[in-house]
Amino acid sequence: MIPETPSVLIPEKEIRHRVGELARQVSADYDKAEELLLVGVLRGCFIFLADLSRLLTVPRRIDFMALAAYGQNAATSGAVRLIMDLRTNIAGKHVLIVEDIVDTGNTLEYLLDILLPRKPATLKTCVLLRKRERLEKDVKIDYLGFDIPDLWVVGYGLDYADRHRALPYIGVVENEGKGISR
Repeated sequence: MIPETPSVLIPEKEIRHRVGELARQVSADYDKAEELLLVGVLRGCFIFLADLSRLLTVPRRIDFMALAAYGQNAATSGAVRLIMDLRTNIAGKHVLIVEDIVDTGNTLEYLLDILLPRKPATLKTCVLLRKRERLEKDVKIDYLGFDIPDLWVVGYGLDYADRHRALPYIGVVENEGKGISR
């Protein structure tokens, strides 16, 4: 059973404030760059990417990748599959991967492994949420929104069974009173 109203973990106002801070940090770091390419990891990143990109003060373009890392039971197997690749040649470009959440680090490690050989001028990461206690890979996150506990979270682009993506806050889905992990 999917709850109708997930409990609030990170309120909308706090998200807006932190995304503004991240945009200022990214803009300051790339103020001398000709252009920044934001690479959004679909589907969960779309709201975060949109809000972040609108607040940046540097020239930017956006492209997307789609990956699959979860099986039918929502438990990660560690295997990551590329579903949709970039349309942009990133050689010589400043690239910022924009990701909604890092659980184990497998997906982000996979992305870095496939993008680094394409020889971008720089390759950095911007992640909204990280579950530090679930990390299996030591992936570098250059810009981090929030560390969160090991709970299944929804809203602000994240979903549970394709529901709750449009919530303006980060909420927690609970199953029969017990937190479920993502």
